[in-house]
Amino acid sequence: MDGPAASGKSTIGLALAQRLGYLFFDTGIMYRAVTWAAVARGIDVRDAAGAGALAKTLDIDILPPGNATDGRHSTVLVDGVDVTWELRSSAVEQHVSAVSAHADVRAALTQQQRQIGLRNSAGSAERPGIVMVGRDIGTAVLPEAPLKIYLDASPMERARRRHAELAARGRDVSIEHIHADILARDAYDSSRAVAPLRPAADAIHIDTTGLSPEAVVARILTLVYAAGT
Repeated sequence: MDGPAASGKSTIGLALAQRLGYLFFDTGIMYRAVTWAAVARGIDVRDAAGAGALAKTLDIDILPPGNATDGRHSTVLVDGVDVTWELRSSAVEQHVSAVSAHADVRAALTQQQRQIGLRNSAGSAERPGIVMVGRDIGTAVLPEAPLKIYLDASPMERARRRHAELAARGRDVSIEHIHADILARDAYDSSRAVAPLRPAADAIHIDTTGLSPEAVVARILTLVYAAGT
């Protein structure tokens, strides 16, 4: 499942995985973790070699949320430190596109993501399948996936969602600022040279503007059952 920022991938992907009993894996978390670590360690996010070396050595662990009651979908540890909500900071939001555009970063993380995807889709893992979400799953990570979904929504709708998410956590960021950030990130992600944001040729496009999460999940479940996945 691919799509731009705040298009509903995490919310829909998690609900879908729960309904199917599949593993939910948001690959964007890994790029955010590398970005957070780069900023925290003073590494220039424009330094492709430095960011790539960091991605290869960073210990990123993604765990179930456990007993957490703060609305998290998972707990993210970077070198043993819980940085789950730090990954949604403005600094990470501003720089994650630049970090994820580096070829060495994408190569290191794509390899890990592909291994996870293949292991959990072969029926030999703890769960019978996997719902993997990101920006290049259908085009680069798992191009052979039996069902590919591309979620989208209008930029203002996505800005409203992100604004509500931040407000729920006590952060006051203007919707205009968020909207501008989303437009800038869309342009950057879609034009980068390595694995640009775009739907796979055989992906099913779903515009979630004005739709409830339940309605989107119901539609995708119909596609899942039709595809026999």
